[in-house]
This record gives sequence, structure tokens and C-alpha cells, in this order.
Amino acid sequence: MPKKIIMTPDDIRRTLARIAHEIIEQNKSMDHLILVGMRTRGVPLAKRLAANIEAFEKTSIPVGALDFSLYRDDRPSLDQQPIVQRTDIPSSIDDKTIVLVDDVLYTGRSTRAAMDALIDLGRPHLIQLAVLIDRGHREMPIRPDYVGKNIPSARHEEIQVHLVETDDIDEVAIVSPDTNKSTGSELSKANFGKRRYYGAGK
Repeated sequence: MPKKIIMTPDDIRRTLARIAHEIIEQNKSMDHLILVGMRTRGVPLAKRLAANIEAFEKTSIPVGALDFSLYRDDRPSLDQQPIVQRTDIPSSIDDKTIVLVDDVLYTGRSTRAAMDALIDLGRPHLIQLAVLIDRGHREMPIRPDYVGKNIPSARHEEIQVHLVETDDIDEVAIVSPDTNKSTGSELSKANFGKRRYYGAGK
């Protein structure tokens, strides 16, 4: 499938530094701030943002990890048991400002599920959302407070975020299905019958 790199390691580094500055500007005090990464790649992004904030403000920010698998409403089958990872929030979230961190914002359903999971853990004063990529196509009334990059995309395209912590490389790519290739079975059908069959996107 055709792949186009849209963010390099330097792009990601500069973008996270900018988002960290925006978080500092938006929140007058760091005392009640907690960064919570949405698993999987939201967690290393949250840790990098916290490291940037500490470098800029000389203040350590707690970082948590949130698994929201059980709260999702877009699983292929609600009877299918999701793989649940560990939720680790370093302190009480009551009356705190929580910055949820994710790699890609798409329909908004993951963010809604994450907020449901978070509220089950306590009553935060404020929830903000930071994303590296906003690709549009929202199905929920959710808007991020901090955006690394807006990437207009078609629904059939895939945005791939790779991070050193999870994938051994830092990059963001947009991948489009190759509509010019047909599988062997499709070619057989095309040769056998009068109707022609084409690959992805038909």
C-alpha cells in the first residue's frame, strides 16, 4: 500500500514541545495537573509531554496510563472479550485537571470511552484533550484542546503513528489502499465470468 511520511522524528519532537507550551499557557498552575495517556501510544506521548513541561517549568507532572477497552462501543462484537491492559493513575483525580493524551483523534468514540473510564475513577475538576493527529470524520461532539497536526484524510486511508517506545521509530504516515491491485481470487472471478471485480474501493 502506498505510504507517505507526514511527520519525521524532528517534526514530532517540535510538535510535542509546542503542545507542552500550550498546556502551560492554558493552565495557570501545574500543581493540580495530571497527564493521562490513552493506551497504547498515548502513554509514551504523555510521558514526553510531561518531560517537556518539567524542562520548561522545573515542575514534575504526574503521568498515568488509562485502558478504556471495556468502555468502547465500537468493538466488532460486544460479546468479544477485549484484551484489557493495566490502568495506572498515580494519584487521586478528584478536583484535578486531567489532560487526556492520544495519538490520533478520529471519530471521537475512543475519547468518549476514555472519559467514561476516567470518571469511574473519580471526579476531576476539568478534562482536556491533547492529540498528536486530528484526522477529522467525527461521530461524537468532541474537540481537542491541543492538536499537533490536522491531517485531512479520506475514511479509507489509515494514519499510522509509530513511536520509538512502541515501534522503534518515530514517524507519522498516511497509508492509502492500492486500488490498482486485485487479489488472485478476484482475478479468477474476472476471467471466469462476465462481471469484472476490482480491489479495495469498489
